[in-house]
Amino acid sequence: MWGKQVRLARLMPQGKMICVPMDHGVTDGPIKGIENIVEAVKRVEGQATCVVLHKGSIKALREPPNVSVMMHLSASTYVGPEPNHKVRVGDVLEALRLGAEGVSVHVNVGGEPSEPEMLRKLGEVAAEADELGVPLLAMMYARGPNIKDKYDPEKIALVARVGAELGADIVKVPYTGSRESFEKVVNGVHVPVVIAGGPKVSSDLDVLKMVYDAVQAGAAGIAFGRNVFQRDDPGKFLEAIRGIIYKGMKPEEAVELLG
Repeated sequence: MWGKQVRLARLMPQGKMICVPMDHGVTDGPIKGIENIVEAVKRVEGQATCVVLHKGSIKALREPPNVSVMMHLSASTYVGPEPNHKVRVGDVLEALRLGAEGVSVHVNVGGEPSEPEMLRKLGEVAAEADELGVPLLAMMYARGPNIKDKYDPEKIALVARVGAELGADIVKVPYTGSRESFEKVVNGVHVPVVIAGGPKVSSDLDVLKMVYDAVQAGAAGIAFGRNVFQRDDPGKFLEAIRGIIYKGMKPEEAVELLG
C-alpha cells in the first residue's frame, strides 16, 4: 500500500484536504466558472490541494497542473431519465495513465432503483484502487424518494459509513449544520471525512464558520465545487479556507483575507 500512501500525502498534505471538484460539466454543461476548464484549474493552483476532473478535462490540460488531480468515474446528466443515477464512465488504470493521483466515485444512497448498482460500482472501484495503490474518494449523498432531509445527521452518518465500509479512503458528505451532529458522523467512520457544503448560508463569513465548525468536529477538510469556482477570485477564497484548515485561524480572522 506504499503507493497509495505516497499519493494520499500529495492529495492531503499533513492529512488535510482542500479539494475543488470540477466534474459538473457532464451533469450541467459549461456552467459559470468552468466554461474554460484549463483556466478554472489555474485559478485554484497554489491554494487547493487537489481538483476533481473527468477524463476529457484532464486531457484538455496543456501542461501538468500545479495541483494534484483526481479523476471522476461517475456521470449522469440533468436531462437524463434519472439524474441521481450515476453510472461508471472510467477505471482506475485509465486514471493512472492520465497522471491522476486518485479517483472519485459519486453514490446517491436512497436512489430508486439505482442504489444497488451504485453500491456495487463503489465496491468494484475500491478493489481496483487497492490493487493499484490509488486513493479513492467516495462522494456520498442521501438522495431519493425515501429521503426527506438530505442534511439529516442520521442519514449523513449512514452514507459516510457506507462509503467507508465499502472501501473508500476518503469520504465526502454534506455538512449536517452543527458541530455536535457532525462529530457523530466523523466518529462513525475510520477514514478521513471532508465536507461538501451544507444548508444554504448567506455570507462568506457563514461559509467560513461552517468550515471551522466542521474542522473542530474532526473533518479533514473540504471539497467545495460551485462555492469556489463560481467566485470572481477562487484563489482568494481558498486562501481564507486554507487559513482555517492549515493555520488554525478563526472564521473572523480568515474572512479578513477576503478584503
